[in-house]
Amino acid sequence: MQNLNGSIAVTEFIFAGLTDRPEVQYILFVVFLVIYIFTLLGNLGIILLIKLEPRLHTPMYFFLTNLAFVDLCYSSNATPKMLANFLSERKTISFVGCFLQCYFLIAFLLTEYYMLAAMAYDRYVAICSPLHYTVKMSRRVCICLATFPYIYGFSESLFQSILTFRLSFCRTNVINHFYCTDPALIKLSCSDTYLKEHAMLISAGFNLSNSLIIILISYTFILATILRIRSAEGRRKAFSTCGSHLMAIILFYGTLFCTIVRPPTDKSVEESKIIAVFYTFVSPVLNPLIYSLRNRDVKAALRNVLRRNLLKRMASNIS
Repeated sequence: MQNLNGSIAVTEFIFAGLTDRPEVQYILFVVFLVIYIFTLLGNLGIILLIKLEPRLHTPMYFFLTNLAFVDLCYSSNATPKMLANFLSERKTISFVGCFLQCYFLIAFLLTEYYMLAAMAYDRYVAICSPLHYTVKMSRRVCICLATFPYIYGFSESLFQSILTFRLSFCRTNVINHFYCTDPALIKLSCSDTYLKEHAMLISAGFNLSNSLIIILISYTFILATILRIRSAEGRRKAFSTCGSHLMAIILFYGTLFCTIVRPPTDKSVEESKIIAVFYTFVSPVLNPLIYSLRNRDVKAALRNVLRRNLLKRMASNIS
């Protein structure tokens, strides 16, 4: 805390974290380090596999590459600092560092909303208009659909972060969380938070409902189309192309519904720490597993890449 003209301004924040028990912190460090390593390997593996396998150079896997990249960035925004804090006595972050963490957190969260919506639209076109798929999902359209979530997410996040960090923080500098997040920061403010709270709730409700409406409408048409397919094999194949995406949506939105559209009370902030663990750590690490274990194309592509690498090694050894 720094004294400026008789008032107190916060120059750094201290994280309360998930627990203050040292013996538990060491255990949590190992657990979250393992999860983070698997997150890095899983998402980087998906990106690399799609790049190396020509058969996966389709709109569906183009969006999956972007989803894996967003998950990777989203998890990496908070995890390294959290891991370092498990081993530190003073769990501090600078004012600027907190602003950046909050900014990228919201940015990648909003980006994932609309990336999942773009993937739902892609599946709608693939199943409901298969003959026009290559035209409707041209390279230009795919780039536009993938670029919009980033532009909108980072723009909206800048607005929300500026509203947060224009508040006066003079009560305490201890954040009741393991990363910088709006509800926890609002609880520290001694200024009027009416504008920020309502802007946060409106943004969360608007973006959550908009992306979900796109997803629900897309899957309503998809379901209607699948039910009209006469052959059981055709219905199974159509369902299999959507199954992984639906599981990722349920996992991601299920946890967000519990925490985002609530006012920041002491109870909600405390509960949100536990829920945040799921969508910050569990969702990014499970998405690669969902798309690799439930997707025949990805499993076949992995076998092809491994087979090609094995043959190259054998050829080089023989030569």
